[in-house]
Amino acid sequence: MDELLRNPVFVSHALAAAASVSLGTTLTYPFDTIKTLIQVGATSSKQLTTTQVLCRVQSLSSYSGLYRGFSWLTLGRVTSIGARFGIYEILTSYYKDGRIDNNVYVTEALLAGMAAGIVESFLNSPFEMIKLRKQVTAAIPISSSSSNSATKHMVTPLISRLLPGFVPDKVALDRTVSLLSVLSSKNHNMANALRNYPWTITGSGKPPSATDIKRPIDIIKLEGLRAMWRGLRGGIARDSLFGGIFFGSWQFLHMAMLDWKAVGMDPPPEANDEIGPLSPFAVSLAAGFSGSLAGAASHGFDTSRTRSQCIVLPRYLAMERTFLKWKRPGNWFERLTGIHPADRKVLLRGVSLRIARCGLASFILVGSYFLSVEHLLSKL
Repeated sequence: MDELLRNPVFVSHALAAAASVSLGTTLTYPFDTIKTLIQVGATSSKQLTTTQVLCRVQSLSSYSGLYRGFSWLTLGRVTSIGARFGIYEILTSYYKDGRIDNNVYVTEALLAGMAAGIVESFLNSPFEMIKLRKQVTAAIPISSSSSNSATKHMVTPLISRLLPGFVPDKVALDRTVSLLSVLSSKNHNMANALRNYPWTITGSGKPPSATDIKRPIDIIKLEGLRAMWRGLRGGIARDSLFGGIFFGSWQFLHMAMLDWKAVGMDPPPEANDEIGPLSPFAVSLAAGFSGSLAGAASHGFDTSRTRSQCIVLPRYLAMERTFLKWKRPGNWFERLTGIHPADRKVLLRGVSLRIARCGLASFILVGSYFLSVEHLLSKL
């Protein structure tokens, strides 16, 4: 590892990759914020438009709200996209080992991209969770102080710190008291005794708002560390499909451009290495088209994952589901990929924005990477 860090070529490629990912994320982040808000606010009978979302964000947090959570996503993408391309290069090097033409087939690129997407999803999931919670605050007003005053009357300050952002529900407490009143108890003031247990006050159907639980420490305290990987099934389905289609179609276009360039060469080249390098602009355009295609194909899983991450699920509710042996709703495919049956009619909301974002981000990523590497290596 020390030898790699001392290698100027390796350091140049690493810096160029980090800079290109940061630039692509910066220029396309408003598309991601608008897409996320459309996905979260969509219902089967209501479809939000880009204009409505922009007006909402501008009225509540100004246009700077479009960059809420930008630093978290940038940090996550620098790590996860580096892992995606790194694993892809390792797997394709294994495929090419021993071949004369040093070529990778489309099916091999697709499988390597799917494997790389699985690792990318696991690494990027915590950063996406925090990013999404902060994006939602740009279009949803913060809870009023009246709810905080009601909280102080219902629970002690110690309990409110242990359960941040909870929503009191007196009806749930009354129902719990009425159910337990038939049992013999030495405690005559059962209502006050139950207030020492916050889950009896919140009720199972009224969790806190996502705008109240947006910091990493709040998410871990209330929902547990596993919540940082909520929606991992949908994330794996999304990123593996995206990686497979992206690298598979990019390799197909790369081979087509090589064949087109080889037309008319005399003598005909026997291997791809004899054709020569392709234009960086053409390779960037092919990457942009592949990114748009992969974004369109995986958008349904992206919507499902986004909506699941926006739901606050306290740890005690997760424990109730475990004790009751709660089963995931939906058919086998929906259970496998993490799609909720209630989201079937909203899976394609915001698809045009994701196509534009993925295509533009891929074009900027590859193009700026080539320019940065060329600039840095020229100074060595």
